Amino acid sequence: MITLTAEATTQLRRLLAEKNRPGLFLRLFVQPGGCRGFSYGMAFDDEMRDDDVVVEHEGVRIAVDPFSARLLEGARVDYTDALMGGGFTITNPNAVSTCGCGRSFRTRGARGNPQSCCH
Repeated sequence: MITLTAEATTQLRRLLAEKNRPGLFLRLFVQPGGCRGFSYGMAFDDEMRDDDVVVEHEGVRIAVDPFSARLLEGARVDYTDALMGGGFTITNPNAVSTCGCGRSFRTRGARGNPQSCCH
């Protein structure tokens, strides 16, 4: 299961309210690439897929495709408000190697598609 910190929940609620589109939710995904093999992605979406794994946390819905859900099991989404380096971050217990920027990772069982450094 994916969890949100209180800070991430607050920020996502604010962003969703600004969008003012009923049915909008956060899509969290993993895609091949980045210097460690996989990269994290986040986007607002309004089209749920039949095979999506859906988690709701205090009114914020998160949808994850099955491939990404396997790599993100137990992950935590946080938000930090900082002048430099602020924003959403993902802490992923499945990652055995991460890039310094925090956007690229690999797991013990999946190496992805490593590419040139992402920072």
